[in-house]
Amino acid sequence: METVTLPQPLLKKNEKRARLLIGIVSAVIFVAVVLLGRVKVQANLGFDVHVFALINAIINSLVALLLIAGLIAVKQRSYLLHKKIMLSAILLSVLFFISYICHHLFAGETRFGDINHDGLVTASEKLAAGPLRTIYYIVLGTHIPLAGIILPFILFTAYRGLTGEYSRHKKIARITWPVWLYVSISGVLVYLLIHPYYD
Repeated sequence: METVTLPQPLLKKNEKRARLLIGIVSAVIFVAVVLLGRVKVQANLGFDVHVFALINAIINSLVALLLIAGLIAVKQRSYLLHKKIMLSAILLSVLFFISYICHHLFAGETRFGDINHDGLVTASEKLAAGPLRTIYYIVLGTHIPLAGIILPFILFTAYRGLTGEYSRHKKIARITWPVWLYVSISGVLVYLLIHPYYD
């Protein structure tokens, strides 16, 4: 039987510090996202600020592909490749967050169905949007809370892998992976549905 070598741990285990850091990072990002909904910066950047939303959709697509590739790699016991793929997905998620902040700071809120961009969705605009409006809010209504809770799971999953706690890593990854994949895919769907209403 072939012997598979697991990657050497990159981090020394320190449960107390890890919980503190993951808690702080998760809380700061959560608060930042909540506050973004109340702030818009009026600035002329010289380009369409909705390009950030397109970048977000592209990043989410790439993360979804990396998550699938990471699963395939681990199923094939290519653990080093799996580690590289998953760390790449985390790095892309950091870039996503930066782009997400930029989009919300400079573009503000877009309402689904708001054809004339006045910030209100009239009965006739709702009628024009049709059943896509319901689909959009169902997708958005699942995407937002799951995106809000997945970060600490991602960080703990990575931490377990990087400290060599592979059985615990595998256990939490069974929760993290499908939710993270759904958040990535639903993020792309949200963009595809809302982007016709960008001003």
